[in-house]
This record gives sequence, C-alpha cells and structure tokens, in this order.
Amino acid sequence: MATLPSQETPFAAKAIPFGELLETGKIPERILVSDYITEQFVERLVHYVLSVPKNAYSIAKLSELLEQLDPRQQVFFFKKLKETSPHSLKDFAPLYYGFMAEFHPLLFT
Repeated sequence: MATLPSQETPFAAKAIPFGELLETGKIPERILVSDYITEQFVERLVHYVLSVPKNAYSIAKLSELLEQLDPRQQVFFFKKLKETSPHSLKDFAPLYYGFMAEFHPLLFT
C-alpha cells in the first residue's frame, strides 16, 4: 500500500487559538503568510468575537491584534462585522471610530 506524502493541514482546517491571541495581543508571524490567509483569519476573528461573551476579551487587546494587520484588512474586519451583525457595531463603537478616524483621509483619496 502506497503512503501519501505528508501535507501541511490547510489553514481552513486549523484551529486558531483566538482566546490566546486576544490575551497576548499578538499574532504569531507564521499565521499570516498570504493575503488570502489573512482575509480568512479576519473573517474567523469576526465570528469569534461575535460568538464569545463580551468579557472574554478586552477591546484594547482586540485593537492590538487589528493594529498588526494591513490597513485594508482592518477595514475588512469592520466591514465583515457590519455584514455579519450590524447591531454589534454599537458594542465595538470606540474601536470602530478610533480606526475609522485614522483611515478617514485614506478613504476619500
């Protein structure tokens, strides 16, 4: 019987320890290896923050995570947040307005 060469588990099948990442406020470099993977990471992060209790993480640590992303991915986070749960933006208002104030000049150039 032939054995298949070992292949790395695809990102979509990997468990991402969002709880740990939100505790430390740091994204390990080995996770975000391409634009596609980063986009998938952001989508999964949105679903995570919407599915756990609000006191399971701090907005400050979430902000630290988002600051490590490319600005396009930061905007994508809020876009997915709004698409997934429009009413949740009120819970993330300080974070949202803080990031959008930074991007305001960029959005209209």
